[in-house]
Amino acid sequence: MAWTRDEMAARAARELQDGFYVNLGIGIPTLVANHIPEGVHVTLQSENGMLGMGPFPFEGEADPDLINAGKQTITKLPTSSFFDSAQSFAMIRGGHIDLTVLGAMEVAQNGDIANWTIPGKMVKGMGGAMDLVAGVKRVIVVMDHANKAGESKILERCALPLTGAGCVDLVITDLCVFDLERRGPAGEKSLKLIELAPNVRLDEVRAKTRAAFDPGAFQ
Repeated sequence: MAWTRDEMAARAARELQDGFYVNLGIGIPTLVANHIPEGVHVTLQSENGMLGMGPFPFEGEADPDLINAGKQTITKLPTSSFFDSAQSFAMIRGGHIDLTVLGAMEVAQNGDIANWTIPGKMVKGMGGAMDLVAGVKRVIVVMDHANKAGESKILERCALPLTGAGCVDLVITDLCVFDLERRGPAGEKSLKLIELAPNVRLDEVRAKTRAAFDPGAFQ
């Protein structure tokens, strides 16, 4: 069966390494904070100006002044620090964040990502995604394999305006995990299937993917 949102977040949390500075995007990625493996110590950074985010608060304990970039209430830790967004983005642009987990509307087989706007629909702003995909060392995308209309979100080429080109390193969907390896003489990226969700078959992934990919050990 397909992974739930929490199971997708838990799979993404397995990519965290001890000592990492990590940025979590809006949506499913925020759930990664609840699944950090035991014994792995990471520092969560939010582009709105917080380093060292704690877990989501229990009901009745939320502080409305403590929010992440997605406007969700969070908690602080004894080691938390606060600063303005200029300093926050200096961390990102300066390459000081080890990993970011983002949502997406589309990912292309060469690692392009589109996750900031749909033409004709209202957008409040581009947020920090463009800086994140350009400045962070490793980019992981967590998203549903298909959109609400049942159309694949993994494509040969993104149809929506790009957030970044060739920057995605790993894609985790409700069906599977794709690694984007650099292959070919020009070092271009391509999709390789490295994991299937429980009871999900390769044929189902192929039917719901509009991009070429290496089936790896599952062929």
